[in-house]
Amino acid sequence: MKPIRLSAHALGYVARRGFTLAEIEQCIRSAPWQPAEQSRLECRMNFPYGALWNGKMVATKQVRPIFVEEPDEIFVITVYTYFF
Repeated sequence: MKPIRLSAHALGYVARRGFTLAEIEQCIRSAPWQPAEQSRLECRMNFPYGALWNGKMVATKQVRPIFVEEPDEIFVITVYTYFF
């Protein structure tokens, strides 16, 4: 199993975009991968949330990492989150 490493850009958005490293790892390890722009990959996974986000009660959080698979690791470039 390849290790997962986040870019400085992705790590800088952990609190601002509301995702955890565990969620990213679970998503990459278990959700189906799809092609993304610029020869990258992406996947998506929904997680129960049930809390306030930006002053609004939301039930679900979706994380969407954008990454590349390299020979020795999976390198996460950025992560998008959606709350609904």
